[in-house]
This record gives sequence, C-alpha cells and structure tokens, in this order.
Amino acid sequence: MKLYDGGRAPNPRRVRVFLKEKAIEVPIVPVDLGAMAHKSSEYTAINPLQRVPVLVLDDGTIIAESIAICRYFELTNPDPPLFGRTPKDTAIIEMWQRRIEFHLLAQVAHVFRNSHPAMKDMEVPQVPAWAEANKPRVLEFLKILDGELKSRPFVAGESYTVADITGLVGIDFMKPAKLAVPEELANVRRWHAEISTRPSAAA
Repeated sequence: MKLYDGGRAPNPRRVRVFLKEKAIEVPIVPVDLGAMAHKSSEYTAINPLQRVPVLVLDDGTIIAESIAICRYFELTNPDPPLFGRTPKDTAIIEMWQRRIEFHLLAQVAHVFRNSHPAMKDMEVPQVPAWAEANKPRVLEFLKILDGELKSRPFVAGESYTVADITGLVGIDFMKPAKLAVPEELANVRRWHAEISTRPSAAA
C-alpha cells in the first residue's frame, strides 16, 4: 500500500490529517506539483485526472479522491469514528462535510487557482473575474457556519469529524488565497483555533 501525496495542496492534507487522527501510517510517495509531476505520463497512468491524492492498495487497486480514501480507512479502522456510527450521525456528518467541501473549500480553491501567480501554469486559463466572484461566497458561507457553531463545539455536533477536517483545511487555505475570517465571526474563529491545536492539524 502507498499514498501518492501532493504536499501542501488541500486535498492531500485532508487525507494526512484523517490518517493522523486514526493513528494510521501509510508509505508516502511525494508528487511534486510545482514541477508538474502530476502531469507526467507515469502519474497519468495511475490517475488519468492528474489529481492528488491517490491510494494504491496491496492488490493494485487504485482509489482516488480524498474522501473516498478517508472512507476506506474509516471502514478498515473504525475507531475513532470520523464519519459517525449511527444512521442519523452519519447523515448529519455527511451533510456538513459536503456543505463545507462545496461552499468553503471549493470556493476558496476557485479564488486561489484563478488569482495566485503560482497557479498560472496549472489553471489555464486563469479567470480573475471568477476569483472575485467567489470571494463573497466564501464569506456568506462562513456567516452561516458561524451561526451554526453558536450551539455546538464542532461542525456536525459534539465530536470532531471529517467535516471538521475539511473545515480546517478550507480555513487554512484561505491564507494563500489572501482571504481572512472576519473578526466578528467569533464562533468560527474559536472553532478553528481549537481544532488547529490538535496534533493532527500539523499533518
């Protein structure tokens, strides 16, 4: 088994944080995104979409997409549960994981990929207007999240879950995208500060 990892990119980091929470160690194969290694013929043969991360199992099975990889390890290593145990908890966690993925992480990625100079060779063409269009969407969602976090310590309830991992990565990704959580969103800032102190956050 081995995990093709993309360093500081947000999706590979989601998997690393998840594995750290589970205390799982997997051999890492670095993929140098800056050198466009994900575009190489060797890597394209592994993942035709040329994205990271990718997990290759002992039998040669290839699993791409960060949440698919996390689900694999959730089922093979169920403790601690990060996708929930009961049907209700699992559904609520899935709901918030998707909300944060689509309305925070993806929107921040649109801003970063379409505005940062380092992305000019990866995001072709860069569309600065699309970056600008997504900036207010990030803040709109953070306001919603702030209201939700008034009544609970974590995104999906009383326990830390994969939804918090996606949220952590999304908020941290705001810095290179030149975005910031407004001071008045005290609940988001409190939650992010707390989950940032977990040892897994350094993954």
